[in-house]
Amino acid sequence: MLPAVPRVAVAQTYPSRPVRIIVPVPPGGALDILARLIGQWLSERLGQPFVIENRAGGGTNIGIEAVVRASADGYTLLLIPGSVPVNVTLQRKLNFNFMRDIVPIAMISRIPLVMTVSLSVPAKTVPEFIAYAKANPGKISMASGGLGSTSHVGGELFKLSTGIDMLIVPYRGGAPALTDLIGGQVQVYFSYLPESIESIRSGTVRALAVTTATRSPALPDLPTVGDFVPGFEASSWQGIGAPRNTPAGIVAMLNKEVNAALADPNIQARLADLGSTPTPMSPDDFDKFIVAEIEKWAKVIHAANITLQ
Repeated sequence: MLPAVPRVAVAQTYPSRPVRIIVPVPPGGALDILARLIGQWLSERLGQPFVIENRAGGGTNIGIEAVVRASADGYTLLLIPGSVPVNVTLQRKLNFNFMRDIVPIAMISRIPLVMTVSLSVPAKTVPEFIAYAKANPGKISMASGGLGSTSHVGGELFKLSTGIDMLIVPYRGGAPALTDLIGGQVQVYFSYLPESIESIRSGTVRALAVTTATRSPALPDLPTVGDFVPGFEASSWQGIGAPRNTPAGIVAMLNKEVNAALADPNIQARLADLGSTPTPMSPDDFDKFIVAEIEKWAKVIHAANITLQ
C-alpha cells in the first residue's frame, strides 16, 4: 500500500502551477484549434492555466520529442497528432519510441479529411478531378500538412488508388498549406475538416469529398471519396499524452476531465461545428487504439510502397 501514497498525494495537489500543452504544429490548424478548446476547459476546471505552446517541425516530431524529454510530473502534456501511427513506420531514425516514451491519457476526437481544391481548378467532382489530373500529368501540386502527416499519406493513397501523378508539396502544418491552396499556389489539399470548414463555407476553396467511409454530419451534402474510388478511407484523430512515468493519479484525473469535456453539450456542439466527432476512451483503450492504428497504417504503407524522400 505504501508506494501508492505519494501518487495519491501528487494527484490531490495537481495542478499547483501552469501546465504546458505542446502542440507539434503551427497555430491555426486542426490540432491547434482542438488543443485550445480542451486547454480552456482544463484551465476552468482545474484552476490553473493550461498554456498552448506550438512546437512545429520535423513532421510533428520536434514537438513530440520535447515532451518525451520533459519531466514526468504532469506539467508538460502533448497534443497527440493522428500522424503518429504513420511516423512510427515511415520514420525509422527518430530519437524516441512513441509507445515506450509517451503515455496516452485521453482521446479527444476523430476527424475526416476533405479533398479540397483551389478555385482555379475546373473540377467540381472527384471523377472530374481525376480526369483533369490525368490530362495534366505532373502539373498538379498537392499540399500536405507535413511529411508523414495524415494529409500526406491520404494524398499518396489517392494517387496510388487512381493512378494519377501529382507533385507533393509539404508544409509545416495545415494552416500554411490551406493558405497556399486559397492563394492558388497549390491545386489540391486533403485538409483536416476543422481547419478548412470555414473556408469551405465561405467559398474560398472548393470541397469535392470527405475521406471517411461515411458522410460528415458537418457537410452532409458532400459525398465520400469512396463513392468514386472504392475502398478509399482515411481519417485523423487526436488526443492528450504525457511523458511515460507521469503519476497514474494525474493520468486518471486528466482522463476524467477530458472525458467530461467531451460529454459537455457546449463542447460537443463546438466539435460538431468543426466537423469533429468526440471519442472518449480510457487510457488503456486509447493505448490499444494507437497500437491498432500503427498496425493498420503499416500494412497500407508497405502495400503502397510509400517512403519519405
